[in-house]
Amino acid sequence: MRSQAKTVSDALFKMAEGQQGYFTAKQAAEAGYQLGSQAHHVKSGNWVRVERGIYRLARFPQSAEEQLVIYALWSRNRAGEPEGVYSHQTALSIHELSDVNPAKLHMTVPASFRRRAKPPKILVLHRASLDEKDIEQRQGFAVTRPLRAIVDVASAESASRDIIEQALSQGRQRGLITVRQMSELNRHGQFPRWFDELLVENKQ
Repeated sequence: MRSQAKTVSDALFKMAEGQQGYFTAKQAAEAGYQLGSQAHHVKSGNWVRVERGIYRLARFPQSAEEQLVIYALWSRNRAGEPEGVYSHQTALSIHELSDVNPAKLHMTVPASFRRRAKPPKILVLHRASLDEKDIEQRQGFAVTRPLRAIVDVASAESASRDIIEQALSQGRQRGLITVRQMSELNRHGQFPRWFDELLVENKQ
């Protein structure tokens, strides 16, 4: 019996480890825990409830990226796959590009993304199809790559030109954005003229 309990707890630990210690009730069930046993494990001090249906193993310290992991888990579909990707100003902040400091978390989800309840107030959802090459996987969440984040902000005109210019300049200086990437930029949307000119300037 103890061996089985250890196997179940080990399975959950292995799963949560890749998510900075966080997991969903569904993931716990997949590891072998009984559905409805969450309250027991929280009361016993093994789990910490951080959001509805989302927990953290008590042995794991609270992460500085807690919110990013929590809402990535929140965005999982019925198959348990995360659909949300942090984007726009939030992606710039994650990549530490520019002085942007968004008050909310910007997340891009597929057009088909649905939830019965309203999204948490901290989230700003953008609906779009993202190419895999534009997505970077982190521990427990995904974020759009630097150039895609800059393009999204410029297209939405949701940040000042100074912020966008600063982000592009810093991305070039740090090697996060290459001339090739800018040359291959897919221009499905219409960018402001000043942004096209900015791209040309940063290719030099």
